[in-house]
Amino acid sequence: MTERILHTGNDTVARAAISAGCKHYFAYPITPQSEIAHYMARELPKIGGCFLQSEGEYAAAYMLLGAALSGERVMTSTSSPGLALMQEPLSMMVTAEIPAVVVETQRLGPGTGTGGQQGQTDYRFVTRGVYGGLHYPVLAPYSVSEIFEFVQLAFHIADKYRILTMVLTDFVLGRMTEYLELKTFDFGPLPEKDWALKGKAHKGGRSNFLFTVTGMMLDITGFFQGQQEKSKRIIDSETRWETYKTEDADFLIVSYGYSARMSKGAVNTARAQGIKAGLFRPITLWPFPREALQQEALKAGKVLVVEDSPGELVEDVELAVQGRVPVHFLGIQARHIARAEGLILPERILQEVRELL
Repeated sequence: MTERILHTGNDTVARAAISAGCKHYFAYPITPQSEIAHYMARELPKIGGCFLQSEGEYAAAYMLLGAALSGERVMTSTSSPGLALMQEPLSMMVTAEIPAVVVETQRLGPGTGTGGQQGQTDYRFVTRGVYGGLHYPVLAPYSVSEIFEFVQLAFHIADKYRILTMVLTDFVLGRMTEYLELKTFDFGPLPEKDWALKGKAHKGGRSNFLFTVTGMMLDITGFFQGQQEKSKRIIDSETRWETYKTEDADFLIVSYGYSARMSKGAVNTARAQGIKAGLFRPITLWPFPREALQQEALKAGKVLVVEDSPGELVEDVELAVQGRVPVHFLGIQARHIARAEGLILPERILQEVRELL
């Protein structure tokens, strides 16, 4: 019988990583995801693992790089300004094809942001990849159960394609508590890690890290061609999305993360009132499910993007529909409502739908 427990989103991140075989975690605490570090500090020593709090996010990301070179499953987690500080080592990891998982729990705003409020203001930052023109997969759960599944999936994708992989959550998802069924997912076979640096005792265990980084400059065209071929394989095989009540919808809501939960509630209420609304939820923010979204948008004829930001997801939606369908936006300006200031609630989304209709 599957064990069912109550768990927060942040604790679920850590538990899922351990279930996926991650025994090495390096991070610097930052609200609103510090509970992940707390969980790892408590649980990893029990299984012979390593928790190390670094002196900052930059150092944590380089620790991640070094540990991942051994072929072990390793992870870090951070929030918005912390991810900005990690960019150099993360770009190095994508360049050298070193697999690892990063969990980013968004906090609201630019600069150091506001650690005590939810927001979805990092979409453009993470979906455009690292500097240098390289991308990595980004998974966006919208429930505690999906966090548990997607963190494990992220490790699988990372090892399958030898690439950094991100799970993007937010303040609401990290702090919310839901029932969770504990299970280990089997996503299929993986290639041998014959590239890993295992030491002299392991024959053939030579790392191509330095060769990749220096060799890139010797054949820059070939390097980027190889990266593009890998990106195409990921796009063809790993693009994910969910549709909800879109079969006969004449109004399509597009959203991800916590705001998609709110949007699903708005769809249910709209249906009860005779409004044929549906929801399209991108699960991979990169690669973005453009073709699938375009088909659903053309079928519905009208689109409303709901995201807790000034407008970032809306740009990819507009690119997907190519001007063939009107795209409307409900964002951070919708947060100020009397009984729950700071959340975009289903009632506010439904109000917008009615006005647009």
